[in-house]
Amino acid sequence: MAVLLDERLLPVRQIGIERSRFMGKRSINGRTKGALCLVLLILGCAVSGCRSGQVREPFPPSSEEPGTEPGVVDLNWYINYSWFATVWGDSEVARAITDATGVSVHYQTPKGDESEKMDAMIAADTLPDLVTLGWSEKQNYDMIEKGQVWALNELADQYDPAFYGELDENVVSWYKQPDGNLYGYPNSFYTPEDYRTEKISSNQNFMVRKDIYEAIGSSDMSTPEGFCDAVRKAASQFPEVDGEPLIPIGAEEFTSEGCNSFGPYLQSFLAVPYEKSGRYYDRNTDPDFLQWLKVFRQLGEEGYLKDEIFIDRRAQINEKLAKGQYFCLFFQASDIMNQQRMLSERNPDSVYMAVKGPANSRGDDPELPVSGIYGWTVTYISKNCKDPEKALELLQYLISEEGQKMVCLGVEGTMYDMVDGKACTKPEVKELLYSDRKAYDERYGADNTYWMLQNNAVQSQWKEESDYAIRQLEEWTYPYTVYTAQYSIHFGSDREGMDLHKRQQKIWGETLPKLLLSEDEAEFDRILNDYLQVRDRNDYDGYTAKLDALYNKNKEKLGIEDEEGFQKS
Repeated sequence: MAVLLDERLLPVRQIGIERSRFMGKRSINGRTKGALCLVLLILGCAVSGCRSGQVREPFPPSSEEPGTEPGVVDLNWYINYSWFATVWGDSEVARAITDATGVSVHYQTPKGDESEKMDAMIAADTLPDLVTLGWSEKQNYDMIEKGQVWALNELADQYDPAFYGELDENVVSWYKQPDGNLYGYPNSFYTPEDYRTEKISSNQNFMVRKDIYEAIGSSDMSTPEGFCDAVRKAASQFPEVDGEPLIPIGAEEFTSEGCNSFGPYLQSFLAVPYEKSGRYYDRNTDPDFLQWLKVFRQLGEEGYLKDEIFIDRRAQINEKLAKGQYFCLFFQASDIMNQQRMLSERNPDSVYMAVKGPANSRGDDPELPVSGIYGWTVTYISKNCKDPEKALELLQYLISEEGQKMVCLGVEGTMYDMVDGKACTKPEVKELLYSDRKAYDERYGADNTYWMLQNNAVQSQWKEESDYAIRQLEEWTYPYTVYTAQYSIHFGSDREGMDLHKRQQKIWGETLPKLLLSEDEAEFDRILNDYLQVRDRNDYDGYTAKLDALYNKNKEKLGIEDEEGFQKS
């Protein structure tokens, strides 16, 4: 079924593409409308892959020569994130893993659109030896359906049954396919039992730049009035920070599916439920959520939503975070650690701190999700793998407690010592970690530089107390965490459900920036009404029915009976 996208949601297709029109024309309130056109153009290319006349880029040549060590197998490992720039290199940890497994790794990444690159490799049956991608991507099932990845249990039966002993039974049960096989293994997962027994932070934060926030009086930003007042004061009193223009409100990057900051993260702070009375609840039309989108729209009309937040990619966002250019933003704590440490080195007061951000009209506490049973990414061994036995050995080592300790702490004696049963990182190693993450990765390679199979629950036993700038972001979330894995959306072999999901995400992704950039509330309401009509024409009722069934199936598998998930007492 074709996507029935209303032309009112796709004005970019009718607009002549002239940079002067995009970036030069301003409305009478001084606000640029070019950002909307440019972001829709960029997102259009992301969805289509800019296929017209495009030549597919091959993988860039490896920076390392293969086969440099006798007896070592060189495996190509594809990481499906264009921002990933880590190399296996000659770090202490990389050398130690190679010594333990006889495997050296050459990472490969997409140059452009990740989904298109995965689709192209699957279509051409050219998957590299190992593949890591987000658990929710449709290509997980595509690779399995086309028989292009090995069942890990079959490899274990053939080469080393001890592999089973390293696996989490809950994860195996969750990821086992209808044919009884386990094809991939996740990282960064938490089971319901982990959540009940461990102190787990949420990765979602609303954060402000500490020195600016305190200078404007540590305003209460939980109400629309307080939020707007704080943003206006910050922009007025600090038009520049360290020679760079202040960006009053920051965000994660906008994609073809929307923006997490102005979507799920904001909804978490507003405690918007996933279901009501046992039925799927439409979070995108929740009254409190829409009211806060209107607050951001108003701030945008006043000039506080800068064009760049709609078009910046991850690299540009990271650069601006490292300079402390944002006053406030919804962001993930794990994605700002390196920048936090850089800011702290220069000026401890310039770091970002978590505060209580936007709240719903009842003033409820936020409900911040923790990583669930799906985790973050899933890793596979492809049928093209030149040495499946060694690939399995590498995965077995990385999943094991010994491997987890290696990727977390590094080489004992060289990078850390055990003192009274506790790991103590050597001062010079910690200093480099905090001052120059790139140099740390190249020289040492611990602290989950190689995160593809990281297990946070296992690693918690060695966790050292982090510096305050990191610890504050984590600890602030403790009282507000909830386990919401039952609401994770993955349709597996249900192609119709998968297509409906992608279609609904695409419609929302095209709508969100237009809502935020609308001229006034009347236009906001018109755009919202158009969105509702378009999604209904694209079988929204069928989509929600499938979500109801999926949620119930997930709750049954996880042993969760109550509809709202569960919080720690």
